[in-house]
Formats: sequence, structure tokens, C-alpha cells
Amino acid sequence: MINGTGNRMTQEIARQARMAGNIALKQAQVSTGKRLQRASDDPVAMARTAELKRAQSNDVARAANINIGVTLAAQADTQLKTMSDLLARAKELTVAGANGGLSAADRTTMAAEISAMADEIDAIASTTSVTGQALFAPNSNIAIRFDDTTAFAPVPGRDEIFAPAGMSISQSMRDAALAISSGNSGNIGVSLTAINDAVNHSADMQAKVGLNAARIDRLRETGAQRAISLSEERSRLEDTDLSSAIAELNGMTLTLEAAQAAFARINRRTLMDFLG
Repeated sequence: MINGTGNRMTQEIARQARMAGNIALKQAQVSTGKRLQRASDDPVAMARTAELKRAQSNDVARAANINIGVTLAAQADTQLKTMSDLLARAKELTVAGANGGLSAADRTTMAAEISAMADEIDAIASTTSVTGQALFAPNSNIAIRFDDTTAFAPVPGRDEIFAPAGMSISQSMRDAALAISSGNSGNIGVSLTAINDAVNHSADMQAKVGLNAARIDRLRETGAQRAISLSEERSRLEDTDLSSAIAELNGMTLTLEAAQAAFARINRRTLMDFLG
């Protein structure tokens, strides 16, 4: 009888200890706002949460690359628009330079303006990007990774833009300036064709950068949607439902207090009470 009573008391003490442990865990869940306090709480959810954390970390790096891509494309678009304006003016002057009635002074002035614009285009070709590197890299720009399957250079390389088919645009402009200065109508005609081609090429390059910018914008939207989805799933797995948890905590506390009160009353009974 005494052994049986002692065993029941030991079991009750162990049960109350477990209840107290569960209450402590629930209190931690409420105070931290996190349902998952340790791997044993929910191994499957904990594993999935770890995967989501890695995915979110990767998304942070991708978002940084996307921001760089957007900035580079915008900077390149501005520079290429300037080049298009310069080429349009050079074409206008070259057409005017074909007029055989121009004075030598007029030809010299027009040639000087075209040469100055050629220098401006060379300066554009050497523009430094916001990253501190060349905006239009020699040969070709390095591709940027935007997600697991997408990597490309937002801005074409210097040669592709400023020397299509190996022909330097700025040199074509200087050739036009020389032809106008000398009044050589044949060379002016050749230069006009070259500059007209450069005008069209510049428009093509600006359109290419614009398409890249639009593509990056779509990737940014996709990334933002993915970030929301990952955040929501992670929250469902690891965040505490406070209203439910507080209700559970109150219930568990009342149950423990009742058990402790009953145990205290039983423990006050004497040995003779048990023997009787």
C-alpha cells in the first residue's frame, strides 16, 4: 500500500514537472513569437524553415544583383541617348557639308563641331559605372546572375556599341569632318552613309539596353513575389499564433495549479490516513 502510494506520488511529481516544462515552452513561444524553439518541436517544419532561410538569403543576393542591373541599364540608356543626339547632329552637319556653296570658314567650323562630338562619343565609351568599373567594358561585359537560371550582361560591350563590325563610330565622324573641311564631295557621301549607319546602330543598341532593362524589371517583380511567398510560408511554420498560444497557456497553467493544489492536500495526509 505504502509502495503503491509512493509510486503514485512519484508519477504525479513527474507529470507536474512535464506540465511545467510545457508551460515554460509555451511561455517562450509567446514571448519570442516563434513556435519553433528547438528541432524536436517539429522536425519537419524545422527542416523546411532551414530551406526557406537559405532561399531567402539567396534572394537577398539576387535582389542586390537586380538593383545593380537596373542601375547599369539606366546609366547606359542615358549615355546612349546622348550619343544618338550627337550622331543626329553629326548627320545634319554632314548633309549640310555636302553643299558646294559653303565657304572655307563654314566648312572649318562644321568640321570642328563634328570632331568635338567625336571626342564626346569617345568619352561616353570610357564612362565609369556606379560600381567603379567601365560601364561599357572592352570586348564584352560580364554577365550578372539574376536567379538560378538567368544570367546576362545588362549593357553590351564597348566594341559592340562603338565599333560595329570593327568600324569605330568616332573615327567615322572624324573622317566626315576631314571630308567636309577639304570639300571632297565623294568622301562626304561615304561619310554620310557611315554616319547614317551609326545613327541606326545607336538606336538598335539603345533598344537592346531597353529590352534588358524591361527583362530585369520582370525578374525583380518575380523575385518580390517569391520573397512574399517564402516569408508567408516561413511565418506559418515558425511563428506563434498568439491568441491560440495564450489560451493554451492559460489552460495549462490552471491545470497545473489545480494539480499542485490537489497534490498538496494529499501530501498533508498522515501515514495513518493512508493505512486506515
